[in-house]
Order: sequence, then structure tokens, then C-alpha cells
Amino acid sequence: MPHIPLDENLPGITGLLNYRQDTALPIRQLTQILLRGESTLSEGERELIATVTSFGNQCKFCTAAHTAAADALLGEHETAEMVKHNPEHASVSDKMKQLLEIARRVQADARTVSPELVAKARAAGATDMELHDTVLIAALFCLYNKYVDGLASVTPTEPAFYDRLATILKNNGYLPSANRYASLSEPK
Repeated sequence: MPHIPLDENLPGITGLLNYRQDTALPIRQLTQILLRGESTLSEGERELIATVTSFGNQCKFCTAAHTAAADALLGEHETAEMVKHNPEHASVSDKMKQLLEIARRVQADARTVSPELVAKARAAGATDMELHDTVLIAALFCLYNKYVDGLASVTPTEPAFYDRLATILKNNGYLPSANRYASLSEPK
């Protein structure tokens, strides 16, 4: 049960963002820039960064939501599972493996992002902007994970909910819009 009164039809981060829309807007704008804005990393790759960060923080809502979003953007269900559970064997580029390791380090203890780790990412082809955005996405999702879990937001258990949310994120991104979450309560 949430620690504050939230719209019961808006679980997880959705209810929290709806609760305080003035603070939600700049967070949503930053998320839109980082996950859907111009980048040399694909939208699916950026969702993988959000996924591994949320998984490392054991945030069930964000892990399920961003796994589903990555799956929707990548058009398959194996890669997100592999980067969470067996990253060295995931079917992503060496550059992406290095960036995901940096994201995991940011999630666990950002001080462990060493010059050697950055050099390995650069040697695999990572640009300064990709390094920057990986660290910022991981840091942002640490905020989201702690926001969701710190206020005990409702976490749905049915995968269909996350599939519906992933469709919204894939098609509409992260900015607010009228009736943004109308389809969340609809059966699939």
C-alpha cells in the first residue's frame, strides 16, 4: 500500500508523476531527452540501460516496465533478459556491454566507474556523449527506482500491464499528454 494517497488506476511511477505534476514535468522532460532524443544509441539500447539499472536496484515496477519497453523497441524478448542475468552472453555489441557495465557500476557505487572501465568503453567505440548519457540515464533511473520504492507505489504483477505501458512509452515517449494512461486499465 502506498505511503501517500495515489490514484489507484495509476500504479508505479505513473501515480507518483500524476501526484505532483510540477516536479514530474522536468523529470519527464529529462527522461524524454535521454531516452527518446537524438542519440547515437538506439532507443532500445537506452531502455536497456534503464533496465539494468532498475534490475540492480531491485525495483520490480521499473524493471518490468523498462524490460517491456526494451522488448517492444528491439522487437524481441531475449536481449533484455540476457543483459539482466547473463550480460557477457547478451546479443549486444561490445560497446553496449561496456556501457551497460558502466550503468551497473553507477547503480551500485558510481565511484567504481574507473578510468580503466571508461577506456575499455572507448576502445569498444563509445563516444564521450554516450558515456555521459549512460551515466546520466543510470543516475536518473536510480532516482526513479528510489522514488517508486520509497513511497511504496503499487506494482502490478500481470505482464499484460507492462506490455500496455511499453506500447505507450514506445509510441508516445515520456512527455505528458491528454489521456496518456487511458489504456493501462484496459484488458489487452
